[in-house]
Amino acid sequence: MLGTSALAQSTDASPPVAEQSAPEPQTPIAVAIKASISQDVPEGLQAYYAERVYAPVWFDQNGLRENAHLAIAAMAEANDHALNPNNYNPLGLAQQTETAQTPEEWAAFDLELSRQFLRYATHLSSGRVQPNKINKALNLFPDRPDPKALFENAEKSVDFSAFLDSLAPQSDNYARLKRRLAQYRQKAETGGFTSVPDGEVLKPGMTDPRVTLLRARLMEEDIPGAEDHTGEVYDGAIVEAVKIFQEHHGLATDGVIGKNTLARLNIPLQDKLVQMELNMERRRWMRDYLGEFYVFVNLADQNLKVVRDGKTIHTTRVVVGKPYHATPVFSDQLEYVEINPFWNVPYSIATKEYLPKLKQNPSALSRQNIRVFQDGNEVAATRVAWNSYSGGNFPFRLRQDPGDGNALGRIKFMFPNEFNIYIHDTPSKSLFSQAERAYSHGCIRASNPFALADVLLADNNSTPGHWEGIRDTQKRTVIKPVVPIEVHLTYLTAWMNKDGSTHFRKDIYGRDEVLLDALRKAMTENL
Repeated sequence: MLGTSALAQSTDASPPVAEQSAPEPQTPIAVAIKASISQDVPEGLQAYYAERVYAPVWFDQNGLRENAHLAIAAMAEANDHALNPNNYNPLGLAQQTETAQTPEEWAAFDLELSRQFLRYATHLSSGRVQPNKINKALNLFPDRPDPKALFENAEKSVDFSAFLDSLAPQSDNYARLKRRLAQYRQKAETGGFTSVPDGEVLKPGMTDPRVTLLRARLMEEDIPGAEDHTGEVYDGAIVEAVKIFQEHHGLATDGVIGKNTLARLNIPLQDKLVQMELNMERRRWMRDYLGEFYVFVNLADQNLKVVRDGKTIHTTRVVVGKPYHATPVFSDQLEYVEINPFWNVPYSIATKEYLPKLKQNPSALSRQNIRVFQDGNEVAATRVAWNSYSGGNFPFRLRQDPGDGNALGRIKFMFPNEFNIYIHDTPSKSLFSQAERAYSHGCIRASNPFALADVLLADNNSTPGHWEGIRDTQKRTVIKPVVPIEVHLTYLTAWMNKDGSTHFRKDIYGRDEVLLDALRKAMTENL
């Protein structure tokens, strides 16, 4: 309990002051708080204390405010959000409330709780680490809370518990993953997942003693239908359950338990917990509201969906960048759609892939309808001394004419950006049937792109077949959407859908490992 003398106003007479730039603290604790504020206290937090003439934030003459108890409790439960409670020292803060006696000790407590609360609120609302600092391919810059505004809003809140809840991402996706993480942690406490031994490829109709273990394993991950199976014959309900498991893990849904499916079945539960925690961090980087009308591409999933007014209205498979041409993460806005596009060959592809072919045969690219330009003028490829050029002195621009063989196919969706990434058609349709589809140089190839155009350009023209009709004219045509459409390229390796299904994806770009290393470092250094 605080002594009343600690907070009592000073009764000493003060000489009149003609002008005063800022009011001086009026209690011993306020004086102590002002004296304790050092340059490493964030500027906004300094401004907040100065605005309140250094009066304590978390207690008054009656003792600790309820907000202090709630804030310390929230930080103690930070693990629910996949944050490390030790980074916020809740036990130390609680101990300080028991031992503090002097104004200086109470001032130290008040400042420490404010600093830790600011750290907790920052981590919870915008992430433990800043994405672009750990990986330049992650072009996300989440807004960090302004310290002064944070504390002013906390002070004005009628319900501080609700205010604490509001610090976390408010998206359903975040809430679902948080809930599923808690459920999986409970599973870990009861022993984790059953292992399925190695053996011959298990196909429908085969009899195998491992089927009993397989049934247990699928039930542990809440795969529907597995509980309906009995016996050691691999058929019926358990085959269908395996197909659901395969779908939830981005595998070919053939019901065959080969090397890849068996490997996913035997991923330790602890690894899945870590994967979910990493994706909680990724969700904190993202905006709660992605727009009224948007395209959402999950690069790890290699799928695209279109969402309008909160409902998914279109989904399609996509091909994304190879691991050494990894597609970056960023958000932009769809500016135009081009039907029957030219393909301006990127400099790296022109010099690394096509220049060697031109050196061997100057006519090598003519069959692909690729033409050569220099300073805006077309030049004959057969009249260029290609052996004189390399990647360091290549003055040409290569452009492929529209047509069925065009590398971009017959349509592209443009959101001009510094990475030269866009969504487009492709003449190579066979890749869409594969479970893993990381084959491009970085751009995103969409399956059935004219169905995508029908959805995205419905406000321009909703006549069935309209955009295919323009394609068939063979004329290059540019269409600007009449309504704003956002584009979000993301990288999520774990999530929970509205139907309760939990999905995990292979970390095709190794970004989970990079993030995990960064989070471990951040936790130990208490950033």
